[in-house]
Formats: sequence, structure tokens, C-alpha cells
Amino acid sequence: MYAEFYGLKELPFALTPDPRFIYFTPSHTEVMANLHYGIESGKGLVVVTGEVGTGKTTILRWMMQRLDRTVLVAYIFNPRLSVAEFYQHVATLLDVQKWETKSELLLELGRALESRHSRGLRTVLIIDEAQGLSPHVLEEIRLLSNFESDTAKQLQIVLTGQPELREVLNNPDLRQLKQRIALRCVIKPLPNVEETDRYITSRLLVAGAERTDIFSPGAIDYIFRCSDGIPRNINNLCDNALLAAYAAGETVVGRSVIEDIAETFDMLPRSDRGLPSNEEREAPARIFSSSGRAELWAAGNGPAEGETEPAVSPVPAE
Repeated sequence: MYAEFYGLKELPFALTPDPRFIYFTPSHTEVMANLHYGIESGKGLVVVTGEVGTGKTTILRWMMQRLDRTVLVAYIFNPRLSVAEFYQHVATLLDVQKWETKSELLLELGRALESRHSRGLRTVLIIDEAQGLSPHVLEEIRLLSNFESDTAKQLQIVLTGQPELREVLNNPDLRQLKQRIALRCVIKPLPNVEETDRYITSRLLVAGAERTDIFSPGAIDYIFRCSDGIPRNINNLCDNALLAAYAAGETVVGRSVIEDIAETFDMLPRSDRGLPSNEEREAPARIFSSSGRAELWAAGNGPAEGETEPAVSPVPAE
């Protein structure tokens, strides 16, 4: 709706995890390096965690699109599965046929993995939103990690999820699974205003923007404060702000527009909640009079050199 008005070829801040719009912070680069190393070296189990909206699914899709054709990937994005449903998904995605029981499935899967491994081929199981997996399914994942040769794991497993995944894996009943984790990494929010500015600029350019000053510096600063540096929050603020500014005929999105959108979506910074939009805060009230502050300052400095009397006379008790 607003794309043509701002010289864009497509919407730059959609909430879908489109890999074309991925923005690599140092944190994202580190996660991608861990995933590449873990899969290529046959490390086995890799765990990636990150707060909601930091781009876990986006980075997974970006990676899957760029894996060599020889890499066979099974991607499960719905963790609410029973053990039977989990194995049904694994069998379908890894093209394991001719089985009826779990025992037959594991035998066929083992043969397939060994055959691929002997030819230097990688097989990867990726499970997104893994914090929602039941303990029973997680135990089955531990058993799948036992498919290995003398030198490498035959099935590479990637678990991604919210920070709660760490708590799940710390369950004493899952300590055997936890001990099998070869690599851990964390996707972090954007750390500052400058990185937020670069993130917004990057998405505008991918969307075909002819200019990148659509958001004022004040607006970008407030976007960072409201979003806590989380990309999905940034996208939501920017998308709605562009729509509101377009409706108002404004070619530049200012801070006031972001304030209105943030208030609508209950995303105001904690320090701003309850404060009317655009209202300047008054300076904190003084708790000492001018003479009282002078006395306190003098008392804190102590007697001058050579002085025997205190700088502030004591107040006699009544």
C-alpha cells in the first residue's frame, strides 16, 4: 500500500522469515559458523537458542537454501508431536520406506544413514521451536544421536528454540542428552542504535529503496528503545509506522509516528509508560534547599587545611 509512495518495490518489514532479508550481526555470523562447522565436521548435536523474534527461523531457512544438493535435510517446525508422530515425520522427510514398527524404522534408517555416510554425504535433522518437545521425544532424539561411525556422527541434529530450551535441557532426566551436545550458540538482539540503523537500511535496500533516509535519526533511536533490538519488533514498528506516515502524507517517518505506533502495540519503553506522547519530563524535584546543599557539600569536603573547627557548626540538641 505504501511501497510506491516511498519508492519501494516490495514491503521491507514483513513478519515472515524471508531469508532474502537476513541481516548478519556478529551474533548471526557466529551462529552460522557453528552450524557450518557442526554439520561439515559431523559433530552430532548442535543447540541454537535465542529470544522470540531474533531470527532463528530466518537463519535456518537461509542455511537450508544454501546447503549442497548432496545434503539431505529433514526440517520439523511443529514440536507438539507424540513419539509415533515424530518418527512418522522423520521417516517421511528422510525418505525411509518399508517399515511398520519402530524397530523396523530404526533398522532402515540406520542402513540409510550408514550408506550415505560411507559415500561422504551428510544427513541433517533440524527441529525448530524445540523448547516445545516433550521429554519422551527428546529421549528419542538422544537415541537417534547414537547413529555414528568410529569417527563421526552419521545424523547431524540441530535443535533451535527460545531461551526456555536451556531450562528443558537442564532437566536431570535429560542429562544424557545434554552431555551429547557438541556445540551451543545464542542469537542475540541488535546491541545498539547504530546496528538498528544498519538493519533498517539493509531491509530497505533489499526492498528496492531509492533512498535510505525514510526514517529520521530520532525515529530510529526510539525504534531501538521500543524494540529492545529484537528484529521482529523492529519490523512490526517500521511496517506500521510506514503505513501511518503514508496515510499522513509524510515522506519521512519521525519519532512522533513511532511513539504513536509503540503506544498502540504496547511497546513503549518502560521509562515512557504512562507519559503522554511528546510530553517532556520535568526535572526531578530538589530534596535540599540551596543553603542545605551548600552545607552538605561543605560537610562532605571536611575542614580546610589548618582548620581546627568543622566547616559546619553542629546543631545544638534541644
